[in-house]
Amino acid sequence: MTKRLGSQTIKFDIPPVVTASAAVVGDKEGAGPLKSFFDYISYDPYFGEKTWEKAESAMQKQCFFLACDKGAISPSDLDYIFAGDLLNQCMGSSFALKDCGVPYFGLYGACSTMGESMSLAAMAIDGGFASKCCAITSSHFCSSERQYRFPLEYGGQRTPTSQWTVTGSGALIIQASGVGPSITHITTGAIVDAGIIDANNMGAAMAPSAYATLKAHFDDTGRDPDYYDMIVTGDLGAIGHDILEDLFRKSGSPLNTFYTDCGVLIFDREKQDVHAGGSGCGCSASVFASYIMRGFAENNWKKVLFAPTGALLSPTSSQQGDSIPGICHAVAVEV
Repeated sequence: MTKRLGSQTIKFDIPPVVTASAAVVGDKEGAGPLKSFFDYISYDPYFGEKTWEKAESAMQKQCFFLACDKGAISPSDLDYIFAGDLLNQCMGSSFALKDCGVPYFGLYGACSTMGESMSLAAMAIDGGFASKCCAITSSHFCSSERQYRFPLEYGGQRTPTSQWTVTGSGALIIQASGVGPSITHITTGAIVDAGIIDANNMGAAMAPSAYATLKAHFDDTGRDPDYYDMIVTGDLGAIGHDILEDLFRKSGSPLNTFYTDCGVLIFDREKQDVHAGGSGCGCSASVFASYIMRGFAENNWKKVLFAPTGALLSPTSSQQGDSIPGICHAVAVEV
């Protein structure tokens, strides 16, 4: 019997449970509005290492073990790890987790990777291929700047539409059963290319994919935006957030007042120099693993639609003048 609803959505027969979470961030993130929600804030951007890339791996490794400790499980209890980051060949994740001895899937969905990892972990569990998985992603401002733009020493100016890559990692322990909110549905996004070529305006590039995925979710499930206590996209920032609201308003189905974005939540744009807000694999991951999971535990919400977004570009594609395709994966998490 098919578990598919419509063209893009899966409804799980026995919804997998998010039993534990952990979030590790850098000092800029720790100075933002969500400071009290993070498990660990590092005031050393190198995390005790000698390069930015090794720092990101150290951060993700710390987050992984924190999640295992909070879930009272050993890494050896896990059937799979689904992990990803923004670096070439997912080196941040592979070096972080290479000594764990756990079967590993390295994923790349740009800033949407946390939604991708949660979706695949839930599918593996509901399909009977696993009983315990970890979904984890990370990003680091300095390693991302070096890869996608310029080394920090260059001192390049940032445009008003640009976003600040979050130094952070978020990890979830997802199991076949246990105590915690459940992943009830996933809506896998299709790639949407709106023709945006400005690599400093990621929000505009990703918003159309968020619209397409969320609309598919509502069409496939028969739900409307008011069904959820919170709809939270990932990494659209302030500009992409407003574009997405406008797209739904023009469609005649405005998003409810509880729509927000992880890139808006994680920083204080009035007090912190982040321009349009936050981005990066670690943005939506750390916000979900901290603020949103705490909200479930404290009964602040019972139904959340989590929809991380990603810009599928590379330094090469940008330099060659290609447009920036977007992707968004939606995950319904409910008590």
